[in-house]
Amino acid sequence: MNAARAYARATNETASKERLMVLLFEAALKHMRAGASHLEAGDVKAGLPLLTKASDIVTELAATLNAAMAPELAELLGDVYLFVTQRLAVASLTKAAAPVREAERAFAPVVEGFQQAVAQMAGGQVEAR
Repeated sequence: MNAARAYARATNETASKERLMVLLFEAALKHMRAGASHLEAGDVKAGLPLLTKASDIVTELAATLNAAMAPELAELLGDVYLFVTQRLAVASLTKAAAPVREAERAFAPVVEGFQQAVAQMAGGQVEAR
């Protein structure tokens, strides 16, 4: 294992639960963007597994919603997550990038919001990605 990979692993293993959530959001968005790019380039074989990964992450994020703590927020996020997973499913079936880009546009502001919230909790600056 190279030094950069060891550092990334150690960072992830010692991250707070809030930072881990942000890492999941960022990974889902990264997979959406990469999957859409592959589909746009006609490389369906490379794109579809990335869409599956993104969808799996968003599904797991939906499972973490706690309606008892914040009912309105949980409902709103649940709706966004449902939209995103539906668009990713359509993209997987049609092998088209446009539905992925729609999912990306809906999901990116959520990612940015969580990045900002966690940064504020930590008293730090928001990382631009």
